[in-house]
Amino acid sequence: MIVTNALHPKPEQAMAFFGADDGAPMCMVNLLRFREKAAYADGSEPELSGREAYARYAAGVQACLAAVGGQVRFSGAVTGLLLGEVEELWDMVAIAEYPSRKAMLTMVQSPEYQAITRHRDAGLAGQLNICTRAGAAAA
Repeated sequence: MIVTNALHPKPEQAMAFFGADDGAPMCMVNLLRFREKAAYADGSEPELSGREAYARYAAGVQACLAAVGGQVRFSGAVTGLLLGEVEELWDMVAIAEYPSRKAMLTMVQSPEYQAITRHRDAGLAGQLNICTRAGAAAA
């Protein structure tokens, strides 16, 4: 299994993901890896840790989620691994619920969301986003 953390989806990934909207609610599992030090594009606030920069994003994203009918379901630090192997553990897991993929797209395109993404980008070294749906059977 190849695991590659990223900050943003490739355009073709985003088009395929949002183009497959079936209108069903979903939860996005976010496996987050923080930078040791925040890396703002303008070089500001070099004293912040990546975790601190991301916390600024997390504080603002709650209102963005609520605006599209979503919510944070869970957020917590990764403290260990029971099963399997990875070279490096993620630092945090966050689970966000959305009414649909369309709602998520509306959120990420909103000016309010765009205004806080600088903190996300400054704080994260990379992440995985795993889309899930309650009761969905594996094919």
